[in-house]
This record gives sequence, C-alpha cells and structure tokens, in this order.
Amino acid sequence: MTQLSDPGFEHWFEAHADATPGEGQDIARVSAVDRNSCMIRNEQGEIPAELSGKFLFNVGSPVDLPCVGDRVAVQYHNDGASAIIHGLFPRKTFLRRKCAGTEVDYQMIAANIDIAFIVQSCHFDFNLPRLNRYLVMAADGHVEPIVILAKTDLISGDELQGKIAAIRAAGITARVIALSNLTGSGFDEFRQAVQPGLIHCLLGSSGVGKSTLINRLTGRDDLDTKAVSSTGEGTHTTTRRQLLVLDDGVMFIDTPGMRELGLLGATEGVNKGFEDITGLSTACRYADCSHTGESGCAVLAAIACGELSRDRYAGYLKLRKESEFHELSYLGKRKKDRAFGRFVKMARKDMKRWDNHRP
Repeated sequence: MTQLSDPGFEHWFEAHADATPGEGQDIARVSAVDRNSCMIRNEQGEIPAELSGKFLFNVGSPVDLPCVGDRVAVQYHNDGASAIIHGLFPRKTFLRRKCAGTEVDYQMIAANIDIAFIVQSCHFDFNLPRLNRYLVMAADGHVEPIVILAKTDLISGDELQGKIAAIRAAGITARVIALSNLTGSGFDEFRQAVQPGLIHCLLGSSGVGKSTLINRLTGRDDLDTKAVSSTGEGTHTTTRRQLLVLDDGVMFIDTPGMRELGLLGATEGVNKGFEDITGLSTACRYADCSHTGESGCAVLAAIACGELSRDRYAGYLKLRKESEFHELSYLGKRKKDRAFGRFVKMARKDMKRWDNHRP
C-alpha cells in the first residue's frame, strides 16, 4: 500500500486506522474534479480517475463526493495510467458553501486545507460583510484564515491603514497581510506564511490577484492571468478548483471567484467568526438568549454603551438567520429524500415479490 509522504499524513493515518483502504488499493489525493471524473495525485504525479459504480450508488449527498484536497482509496489500472476511486477518507478540515441559486444543499469547495488565504483587493473589492462570510466559512470547516489585502499600490498608505483599522474595528482578529504583486511590498511576509507539506487555499472574488500571487511565488507563469482593467481590477481567469504542488513542496488550491457565498448549517462557524459577540453572550441573563430583545442581554447592553457596533451586530444576526433558515430547508429536503428512498425500496421489493408469484 502506497501512502502520501507529506507532513502530518502519518499522524492523520494513525488516527484513522479503521479507515484503511481495501486490499489492492492505495491512497491518493484529489487534485481536480469534473463531475464524476477526477484527477488524482500520487508519488509519481497526476493521473485521471473515475468513481466506482458502488461508490456512486452509496452517495447520499454532494458532501459525500470527492472534492479537491480529499484523500481517497484508489485502485490502479492500465499500468498505473488511470485509477478507480473506491472510497473517501474522513476530512480533517473543509470549506463548503450553500449551492448557488435556489437549491438548498452543500457545495464542497476543498478539503484538508491547513491555511485559507482570503484575498481582498484594497480598491473596489474591499468589502467587510463579504470578508466576514469567508471567515465564517473557514471557521465552520476548522480552517485557519489569513486575510490578504492585495493591490496596495492602488491606494495611499493612509488609506491602507484605514482599511486595516476598519477590519479590527469590525471585531476581526485574523492575521492580515498587506501586499502588492506589482511592487512586491509585503510579499516576503506572505512567503513566510506558506509552509512545505501544508495545503493552502486562495479564496476571493474574481480578479483580485490570486493566480498572479501563485505565479509570483513560483517565479513562473503557471497560471493564466489577464491584464487589469482601467479600474485596477483584474479579470476572472481561473475556471476550476485545482491543487498545485510547487517545487519546494508547498501546496496551493486555486479557486475561481464566487459570486454567491451562501451559508448553510454554519451556526458554529458564525459563532467562531463573531467571537466578540459570543464572548459577550456568556454574561446574558438567559442561556438561550437570542440577543434580539430579552432583558438582561449583555450583547444589547454592549451596543447601548458603544462597546459593540450596530453594524457588527446586524452582520452577526443576518448571517445567523441565513444559516439557520437554510439549515431548516436542508433538513426538510433530506427528510423528503429519505422518504422517497424508502418508497423506492418498498416498490422494488413489491415488484420482486410479484415476479416470484407470477404463474
């Protein structure tokens, strides 16, 4: 059996000894996904892989399908030129969101990420509510976040300090790195934050410079980029999530920009993303305080005395209500899906019983 020789893998493997691959199977990592087809990476490089029929039959939700960064049990064919995926190992961490549009289900972004770099441009893309959404996503999946303020060359030093102050005033405590791909300012700090053997993920809107950042890190034009517009914003170029392994063993998952960043079942992530508010809530009179009108609410008291901003509080309520609403819709959908599954199984049994008794 072949194992992946990256730091932390042996410790993870020991903790999941009951999840060992079957006989004749090896362990690989998913590096790209296209519907039911994948690219996987092993010690020799990348090869195409398909999901086994049994694997697909047992999939109950999109969450159960492999995503970039997953460790999977594979069986090789054609002298190792292709593979079949038979199993998915437990995820250490993950990034997920609500599917775009009206569908109430999860969409997996990536798995087993160690550090998520959340990239925002200092120009037109700077948006605190969107930054909070990314931070909640990271907290929900137990991923360490680092905020990158890119394109600092487009604003003055005073404006940059104002944006950093706004981030801190919003209660965001994550590490912030300010850099410019054009001048190289702050790039050394970014380079020191990445570590060989760990998986790093780049999150952010289209055109904020994610691919350019990787190209600068490698010193090559491995990823296609386009010239910035007259507004200073780039153009979307990344079309799929993909795992990149750099020469020094640093691993990056580059992701397309996401127009929608809906939350589903992320109540724990909301609480972690707003630790200033959850910290205040421990002093509320009632343990189940909703922080919307109860007497003795420490959160409302903090707003009244100016300790907590109303914008921060409104953002917290909005994300919490959105996550809870979608969670109820999701649970209802899952209940209907299970009921339909039971109906299909009963119908199959009845048909089989009828066939056995036909004259």
